[in-house]
Amino acid sequence: MLGPKQEAQGALFYEFSIEDHVPQDHLLRSIDRFVDLTEIRAYLAEFYSHTGRPSVDPELLIRMLLVGYCFGIRSERRLCEEVHLNLAYRWFCRLDLSDRVPDHSTFSKNRHGRFRESELLRHLFETTVARCIAEGLVSGQRMAVDASLIEADANKQNSTPKEDWDASTIDPTDAPRAVREYLDTLDEAAFGAASEVQPKFTSHSDPASQWTAAQKGPAFFSYSDNYLIDTDHGVILDVEPTRSIRQAEVGSTKTMLTRVKDKFGLVPDWMIADTAYGSGPMLGWLVDRKIDPYIPVIDKAGRPDGTWTRTGFDWDAENDQYTCPEGHALKQFRRNYSDPSRGPTGKGTAKYRALKLICQVCPSKPTCCPDADARSITREEHEDARQVARDLAKTDEYVMAMKLRKKVEMLFAHLKRILGLGRLRLRGPCGANDEFLLAATAQNLRKLAKIFPAPQRTRKA
Repeated sequence: MLGPKQEAQGALFYEFSIEDHVPQDHLLRSIDRFVDLTEIRAYLAEFYSHTGRPSVDPELLIRMLLVGYCFGIRSERRLCEEVHLNLAYRWFCRLDLSDRVPDHSTFSKNRHGRFRESELLRHLFETTVARCIAEGLVSGQRMAVDASLIEADANKQNSTPKEDWDASTIDPTDAPRAVREYLDTLDEAAFGAASEVQPKFTSHSDPASQWTAAQKGPAFFSYSDNYLIDTDHGVILDVEPTRSIRQAEVGSTKTMLTRVKDKFGLVPDWMIADTAYGSGPMLGWLVDRKIDPYIPVIDKAGRPDGTWTRTGFDWDAENDQYTCPEGHALKQFRRNYSDPSRGPTGKGTAKYRALKLICQVCPSKPTCCPDADARSITREEHEDARQVARDLAKTDEYVMAMKLRKKVEMLFAHLKRILGLGRLRLRGPCGANDEFLLAATAQNLRKLAKIFPAPQRTRKA
């Protein structure tokens, strides 16, 4: 039997509860249990004027931003529309049906003002990390670090080749916000001072971004999103934006480890990373702090002519010398110098040489130094730390560490594929910092929600 046609009929009064219309297994119900924003008003109090019109509740803005980053809503204009229409979003943001959703321009005004001045987003992220620690998801014993390229909001058509770019000609008073941030970060290791090498192109709209072709495809402007995670459950302990060059990415590791130690008192036993972090200074920095580096060593000791490499010579630390396979000593100094400048300096590299008379009559000379009068070996400043990493690479724990390192890559895949952060919407170092912090906060909250889902309640008949 064909039923009557459905027609909407207006009513004078409705009895409606948003609470009853949000599913019990909705992701936001689980996330809401771990979002504590009770201290935000007190945290921001000094950044608001005591006179004038009342402002939009900062807790509402933060909750809306969390909704956007948890569900991959990249546009704030669209976010306002979605919160206006979606009952679950309204419930999470503490909005009733009759409450008005803030205008999208409110986010920009607060972000460029009091949010950045107070470092609110950093505070929000660290609050989430503290909650993960309190829930037992972080042991701090094994940590991993990696970086991923995120495309900047810039293109080559609006850029200048490096030979034509001169930052000294820019007038800061007449420059866009992203350009002023670029000028402010020229002396910071994460951006301007990371390397003396100038990029091939510099963007006019976002000059702090890096022109790179690291992904073996078409080059583009980008920032690097650096994650420091605890490998127990893949919780993000810290995040740092940098230019997309190896020196800046490796340098951010020291920044993040120091910040995690100062904030949460966490010092790892293991540090896990890929080969990009296997330089001598980085390994030396870790070993000096009693952190075992499970990192492949950047080693260029190989010789293309098939002769003996440095690894075939035994190091004798007590006598400060190498011993060749034939049992002869290679020393750095064979007598005491009256001029101190000619003696050992303890800095940089050192060269160890065998005696010419011994090498000339040695039967292994054709496979050791066929084109030289005597064999010499260069030893770097942090060679002891490099050897520690080489020894760790021979253990069973190293195999497990390389498997744990994939958890960082999984987080970056989730960041781009699920949260939709493949391209930045905000410009400048501060814009990249804001987006990376919010995205990492959303990932930690989703991790908490997945491990500790909200208890299910039976619906009333």
